[in-house]
Order: sequence, then structure tokens, then C-alpha cells
Amino acid sequence: MTAAVSLEQVSCVFGQGGAEVRAVDGVDLEIAAGEFFTLLGPSGSGKTTCLRMIGGFTLPTAGRVLIGDQDVTLQPPYARPVNTVFQDYALFPHMSIRDNVAYALMVRGVSRAERERRAEELLALVQLPTVGGRRPAQLSGGQRQRVALARALISQPQVLLLDEPLGALDLKLREQMQTELKALQRQLGITFLFITHDQHEALSMSDRIGVFNLGRLEQVGTPQDVYNTPRTRFVAQFVGAANVLDGEAARMLTGQRSAMLRPERIRTGPAAGARARGPVAEVQYFGAFTRIKVRLAGDAGAPLLQADLPDAPGLATPGVGDTVHLHWDERAVHALAEAA
Repeated sequence: MTAAVSLEQVSCVFGQGGAEVRAVDGVDLEIAAGEFFTLLGPSGSGKTTCLRMIGGFTLPTAGRVLIGDQDVTLQPPYARPVNTVFQDYALFPHMSIRDNVAYALMVRGVSRAERERRAEELLALVQLPTVGGRRPAQLSGGQRQRVALARALISQPQVLLLDEPLGALDLKLREQMQTELKALQRQLGITFLFITHDQHEALSMSDRIGVFNLGRLEQVGTPQDVYNTPRTRFVAQFVGAANVLDGEAARMLTGQRSAMLRPERIRTGPAAGARARGPVAEVQYFGAFTRIKVRLAGDAGAPLLQADLPDAPGLATPGVGDTVHLHWDERAVHALAEAA
């Protein structure tokens, strides 16, 4: 089956000579038709440059970009069967919401009656059936985001590119939009390529995730794969909280040269059978759980070991200075391919 999007050894270099910046470095990637795929990484990792090359806003220095079986490497944005939703919405403030949504159809010469009918359908799809006559300034941030989504969908793209579209929303609204976006993607069956630096967005929404670092894809896999079996130290530390252990501490606690142990896999208990013990150096309350950081006994230079303890009635939480005994199942330890 032909992939919806394919990148073949794609690179993008900005600047010249000694001032060159290799924003994307030899990336190979295939995104399946109908997939919700997320590129995840910190600022400057190359994920947005990758999206811009797929959308046609930036041309690659090397490699090929394909949409379906069509080579679009050098095609302008308007010639590609993709649309983009930006973080800042990019709505026309002087136009009504209906005309904003229908803008692409107006450019194509579609009749007013037809484009208004289509715009109303899309506004209903994004749960805004009554706002067509308003201006963007009269809507909330979440409503404007839905309008931008409707405008991108009206031309029925093969692939929808979403460049950190939820970044400007508050936490509760962002979580609501995450649910709505995923439901809409399933309903439409369109390939979504979502860009974010938020690991929780990536884990909760995606069919697969590609983790970017320094212009390269460090790992591609399902959210479960990326979280539970990270291939590299960077992925282990960037995706979720993690105890990453190297050297003598890793050998003593896990038997590995370099290993990861998620804080939620550690529990406190009796001295018998404990794999580690030490005084609590820090306590952080997160509502559903309390994170304690434990300094391993007898080793002032050892890393603090984090443990997430569930918050439940009747469960006492250790305080700073209390000595605790830590337990975990050996299957919770994941060996990493690279040491520090």
C-alpha cells in the first residue's frame, strides 16, 4: 500500500559555510494513509522544518518528498494535496467566519451559494453551527482554532498538517481539543500530521510518534513503544519522567550498563526484598500522585531516584528526611542502547 507521506533521505540546511545549520539531517519516514502521526521534539529539533518541507513552505536541500505516489519535492504549496493549521490560526479579521472557512473555495471560483453551503457543513462538523456571521475577534481561542480547522478541511486535503495548533490554549481547553481532534480525524479518515513539543499530547492522540532530536528521528513507534521501550537515552528522558541510570549506579540497581526505570513502576515497602533504600530529599505533590526523590544510601554522588506514589485515602506519604525502601519488578527495567 502506498504511504500517504514519504520522506526519502530528506535534509534541510540553512546558511552557508561555517554558519550552516543542519535543521533536518537525512530523515526517512513513511506515514500511512488515515494515520494520526505526531512529530515530537523540543524547540529547534527539526520537526517544524520537516512539516514545512511536506507543506511546500521550505524546500529540502537533499532528498525527496512524496504525497501518495506523487513526487512533490519542488512543487509550491498550492499544488500539493495538503493543508496546514497554524498555531496562530491566521484567520482574516475583516471577514466573517463563514467567508474565512470558504476562502479556498472562493479562490477556486466556486459559486457563493455552494461555498457557503460547504462552509456551514464544516462549521457544523467542528461544532460551531451558529457562528458563521461573526468575526474572528468575537470568538474564543478554542472557537477560532475550530474555525481554522474547518477552513483547512474544506478543500478536502489528502493530508492535514497541524503545526502546534493547541499551544496557545489553556490546559482544560487544550485537553478538550485533543479529544475532539482525534475524534474528528477518525470520523474523516484523513491523514493527520501533528507537530508538538508536548509529550502528553503526543501520547494521548497519536497512532504513532516520531521523536526528533538535533534534526534526526531518534525513534518511530506507537505511544506504548516510545514510552515503554525507548531506543535512546534522549527518548527515555524526553518522553515522560524517567530514572536514567549509568555506570556503577546502573550496574548495582539493574545489572545493566545503562538503563531506564519509570518512577511509577517504583513503590515503597518493607526493608525485606528492597532493591534500594535512602532518605527522601524532595517531595512534589501532583494531585493524583506524589513524587519523591530519594538519595541512595551510602552514595552522596549517586543520582536521586524518583518514585511516583499514588494519592489515596489512608496512604501515608513519606516526608523529607524519611528513609524509604524501594521495590520494583525486574521487568520494569529497560536497558538503553547507549550510555551517557
